[in-house]
Amino acid sequence: MNDYDTARQVAQALLKREHTPTRQIIEEKVKIAIDSTRTSEQGRAVEVDEEKLVRELESLFNIWMGVGRVLENQEGHIPWLADRNSEINWAFWNRYARYLEEEKGWAPATTKGLDQLTDSILERLENPLRSGAWDRRGMVVGQVQSGKTANYTGLICKAVDAGYKLIIVLAGIQNSLRSQTQLRLDEGFLGYESRLHRALTEETSAIGAGRILVGKRLVADSATNSSDKGDFNRKVAGQFGISAGGGNPLLFVVKKNTTVLKNLLQWALRQGDKDEKSGKRIVRGVPLLIIDDEADNASINTNPPLFDENGKVQEEYDVSAINGLIRKLLHSFEKSAYVGYTATPFANIFIHPDIDKKNQEFGDDLFPRSFIINLPAPSNYIGPVQVFGLDTDPAIGLEASEPLPIIRSVDDQKEWMPDKHKKDHVPGELPGSLKEAIRAFILCCAVRIVRGQENDHNSMLVHVARFTAVQSEVAKQVKDELTSLQKGLRHSDGKVTGKLEEEFEQLWKDDFLPTTSSIISSIPDPELKSLSWEEVEPLLHRAASKIQIKKINGTAKDVLDYWEHKNGLSVIAIGGDKLSRGLTLEGLSVSYYLRASKMYDTLMQMGRWFGYRPGYLDLCRLYTTDELVEWYEHITVASEELRQEFDYMADVGATPDEFGLKVRTHPQGLVITGANKMKTGTVMRLSYTRSLSETTIFYKDENKNQQNLEVTEELLRTLGEYSRKESNNYIWQDVPAKKITSFISGYQSHPKVKTANTRHLVDYINAQLPQQELVLWTVVIISNSRGKKRCIAGHEVGTTLRKNASPESSQEYRLSKSRLLSPTDEWLDLPKETREEILEITRRRREEAGKPPGAGNTPDGKVLRSKRSPKNGLLLLYPLEPEVINSEIPVIGFVLSFPDSKTAQMVEYKVNNVYWQEEFGQL
Repeated sequence: MNDYDTARQVAQALLKREHTPTRQIIEEKVKIAIDSTRTSEQGRAVEVDEEKLVRELESLFNIWMGVGRVLENQEGHIPWLADRNSEINWAFWNRYARYLEEEKGWAPATTKGLDQLTDSILERLENPLRSGAWDRRGMVVGQVQSGKTANYTGLICKAVDAGYKLIIVLAGIQNSLRSQTQLRLDEGFLGYESRLHRALTEETSAIGAGRILVGKRLVADSATNSSDKGDFNRKVAGQFGISAGGGNPLLFVVKKNTTVLKNLLQWALRQGDKDEKSGKRIVRGVPLLIIDDEADNASINTNPPLFDENGKVQEEYDVSAINGLIRKLLHSFEKSAYVGYTATPFANIFIHPDIDKKNQEFGDDLFPRSFIINLPAPSNYIGPVQVFGLDTDPAIGLEASEPLPIIRSVDDQKEWMPDKHKKDHVPGELPGSLKEAIRAFILCCAVRIVRGQENDHNSMLVHVARFTAVQSEVAKQVKDELTSLQKGLRHSDGKVTGKLEEEFEQLWKDDFLPTTSSIISSIPDPELKSLSWEEVEPLLHRAASKIQIKKINGTAKDVLDYWEHKNGLSVIAIGGDKLSRGLTLEGLSVSYYLRASKMYDTLMQMGRWFGYRPGYLDLCRLYTTDELVEWYEHITVASEELRQEFDYMADVGATPDEFGLKVRTHPQGLVITGANKMKTGTVMRLSYTRSLSETTIFYKDENKNQQNLEVTEELLRTLGEYSRKESNNYIWQDVPAKKITSFISGYQSHPKVKTANTRHLVDYINAQLPQQELVLWTVVIISNSRGKKRCIAGHEVGTTLRKNASPESSQEYRLSKSRLLSPTDEWLDLPKETREEILEITRRRREEAGKPPGAGNTPDGKVLRSKRSPKNGLLLLYPLEPEVINSEIPVIGFVLSFPDSKTAQMVEYKVNNVYWQEEFGQL
């Protein structure tokens, strides 16, 4: 450990007692720390950059973390942690917590948050000392690249301390991800390098947490190791002499692979004895904890097989087989707990819990029936909201957030890498945008040297094709470009000359300087500081010469061996699916991403650029297409809405089953995960309770728009004289449901607006009528006082202006920001007292969530809908200004606001893979 790290550790220990230390207090503690380091070194000169250390600690102690929200079902569970807490020796956990702060530089607030969150998960598992049979199933939902591995490492440490004897970690379907996960657990839990030793011995060289002195040695055994071939296999199974439930805790880190899981199941069953009732072997007295990393990948029970790029079935990765083996493993233990970790829980929530028909061979499916915990990300996490931004949307309770200025639009890639290229595609000349991205990466590496981060890892991601042969061609092209740049930057005097110098300097001045300035003004990271071109230029060759090219795919032998490069690895990683999930790219700064998918979970998992970027966030860049940015913006809203729904249901004490039902039956549910995670011909159930149906995409076809106008006028004429007007809007009350369904049936909605599927809407409304729900409606035609006047069914109406976000050549009229509703329009049917109550609840919730006060008269849409009677629905009609699409016929949009209902009937429809193929071009 160098002088700087020693001083940092001492200063952190001194600052632990301070809740929110000021800069002055940090400066004082740093001086004490440096003096103590100097004293301990018997007066030798201690080399510590005092200002840099103060800045780092200032940043560290400014980090905060929210509280995790929980949905749970206590059935069959006996609370235990509070009673046993004081008697448990938390040795593995305390060592890990010290390792995170002392070696990994974690903020005390983040470690404290991790402590609370892992307690929250552990107490919802069963007491490992509890006698008899028990089985708990839970799920932990975090953001992509937000630290889920650190969370379950902490949970494993605590579970072992509490008495769990057997830990199995299911770590993805790739060797590289399994190895990376094992290495993390070697460092955080085992404390030794598993590829050299199966258990910690006196001679073993400790790593990670193993270097933290805690008195007696902490020993845990591992049946697997961190080498590429370190998975559990028949040879290991045959030689493995340690039994489950022996003296030391036992760890397995395995792939989700049928062969591996069969070996593991056979090994486990040898530990058991025959059950007299069922005739099957059961392992008794050994509490099992299974951690399922990336639980939405391969663990889901589905029928369609996965295919490789040549169209052959990947039998080894048949997802149904893997699901069955995981369930058999759990079903073979008398005492078991399963915790799935994922950032994209959509597929897991779509599992239908079959409570009444317990499968005798496999046991329950993996639906998290016991609990779901929503992990908060620390304040220094850079996720989808920060990268892509959010628009204010009170209808679903979302706050506005400006995107970081790090996205760079790519529009010159189509000839080089067409969207639907084949496996034998040979890319043409490298596009200028990728050449610029490589230069940006070199600049980033150079700046990090100036900032004292030379020994940190630097990564660039190039993800443009799924076919390995195409990836190889791309790797050659990138290698040629990098080699050319390295040669051009090699000068004896360290100066760059000529055209290349101009290119780098131009990119620096046009891009890097303004971006750094913008981010420094908005992100509280004292490590960020502006630099001059004169400081950066001399280091370009040094930075470029260190960069390597690595292909990361199933055929390449390259590995991202960051741990082998103690002085930092600088790498451009080129790959496909291997880079799409779970695998962490250390120090990722520049991403060049063209892979097209329209599935929420797939796109989010591909976002390797999310995570933590201390001291270099201003250098990060995402080069991608405008279309992909639009999809990510849409998915960010959908993901945040799911989290809002989770928090709402946690507030009212809902169970995981109730939350799962809400998501599965939500009209947007159909587009959140791939069809291969639902069975072919699956019957879906749909409910619009406490939601909006809103038209946001329209036809430009004048015949269709004329028809929708006529259907609207026909409805309004049957309503007679309006009941009242408010803010120019015409309002009719107590309208029978039949008139609403007649209007919806005659309206032609655009098929891309899933929430406004007219057939589903009519079926849903009709299904509620026998329960005396949605029997009477309020109809409002919105009249904008500043809009152009139109006569609609004899009423003078001001049209609403909504911009068209589609290109002029498109046949679609797509609303900008995908929003038709104005928030306060939704309460036009509610009395003044109810509106005031809604605002009060909205303000209180904001305050409880620690958010600043919002606009005084903007209601939370979910709260609003919960205050409307189940008997009453609301139909808002928006005549949109047709000049936006160069037409004379007003485009009619509608919003249906549905009340909350505890007894709402659901409508059924079938999903099939043909539908998916047509809608999204993929399965």
